[in-house]
Amino acid sequence: MFDGLKILLVDDDPAVRRAVAQTLELAGLAVDVFTTAEEALPHIAVGFRGIVLSDVRLPGMDGVQLLRRVQAVDAAIPVVLITAHGDIAMAVHAMRGGAYDFVEKPFTPERIVEAATRALEKRALSLEVSRLREQVADRRGIDSTLLGPSSVMEALRRQVRSLAATSADVMLIGETGTGKELVARCLHEHSPRRARHFVALNCGGLPDTLVESELFGHEAGAFTSAARRRVGKIEHAHGGTLLLDEIESMPMAVQVKLLRVLQERRLERLGSNEQVPVDVRVVAAAKSDLKAEAELRRFRPDLYYRLNVAVLHLPPLRERREDIPLLFEHFSMQAAARHGREPGPTPAALLQRLAAHDWPGNVRELRNVAERHVLGLGGDVLGLETARPAASLAQQINQIEKALIEQALRQHRGRASAACEALGVSRTAFYEKMARLGITIDGFRLSPSDTPPGHPSP
Repeated sequence: MFDGLKILLVDDDPAVRRAVAQTLELAGLAVDVFTTAEEALPHIAVGFRGIVLSDVRLPGMDGVQLLRRVQAVDAAIPVVLITAHGDIAMAVHAMRGGAYDFVEKPFTPERIVEAATRALEKRALSLEVSRLREQVADRRGIDSTLLGPSSVMEALRRQVRSLAATSADVMLIGETGTGKELVARCLHEHSPRRARHFVALNCGGLPDTLVESELFGHEAGAFTSAARRRVGKIEHAHGGTLLLDEIESMPMAVQVKLLRVLQERRLERLGSNEQVPVDVRVVAAAKSDLKAEAELRRFRPDLYYRLNVAVLHLPPLRERREDIPLLFEHFSMQAAARHGREPGPTPAALLQRLAAHDWPGNVRELRNVAERHVLGLGGDVLGLETARPAASLAQQINQIEKALIEQALRQHRGRASAACEALGVSRTAFYEKMARLGITIDGFRLSPSDTPPGHPSP
């Protein structure tokens, strides 16, 4: 009836719990049962697909306190309270405070099913409205943030849209300047967590002695300079998203503690024995291949495999040259608005130089070039000699062809037949272009069957 939606039933009376669960299941509803509110709470997160059905009288945290905790996580989750006759006044007060409904004991099976069904209908409607809003926001936001008409950028936007609605941890791999923090912010801002904090921490920008305190926080007196309690980045990101940039530089000792937090979703501040529950999505960003780092024992393999849930590879700018004109115009308009200038036309000679440049600094470098252009720094915007002549059209075509062929060979691990198919050229033409452009087979690991005629097998 309600695919993917479930009821969290909380009641400490075994007989009542069993009877209510059976009644709901016979009505075709999915039910998870719990004895206490404390047991149920870890299963409730932002965007939870279901409702809570709880007795008011519970050991420890009662039903009204559970209601408040659920509302703090996601106010759109309906909570139905089960009350004894003497608790009706309390239930009415709770409804004024946000409870969806209450069911008075003793109740008929029809009454409990009717209350649960209406609450599930409300939850299904609110989730659908949220989904539609996110789709509309995605079309405006992600497409206008992760710019570029290239196929690799279109694929990246699809992946970000797909992952944003989930709570899965994400790993971003890309060179410096490819926009890893921008992608992390897109994942956060187009997710159900967007109302909570987005917290970014550069692991390579902190001394080893401070990383642990920054991540986990500390109690007063935990070390010499700890004058008062400090909430760490993970705890501050509760309910939201934590970006760990340059995670490959995190000290090994801290990696062990981070792994435990990711597994248990609980942390201990330095100097404390109290465990603090945390609900956080972790986005780990790295410049290097973390799998290779793990194999070389420069990064903990167990942490790598814990983070290796969803991996997004951000392409360097030299591998998506068709995006350069659009990005340059976008950055030029931003710079013109920032400096109060009119964005002038981009000379053809400058576009030629942009297309031919290798972009070691990637998108970040292109943004700086656009700003220098708007500031009127002339032909030196690329930081090259102003007297250097622009490449001819034939030279530009050769440079682009060479970049595309090398990219295809890298993507297909040196398999020339697959690279030919991807580029839509015959093998004869492909090998002729390789020879003309000075592309060698060294380093691409071609298989013997892919070796061009007249070349020895590698």
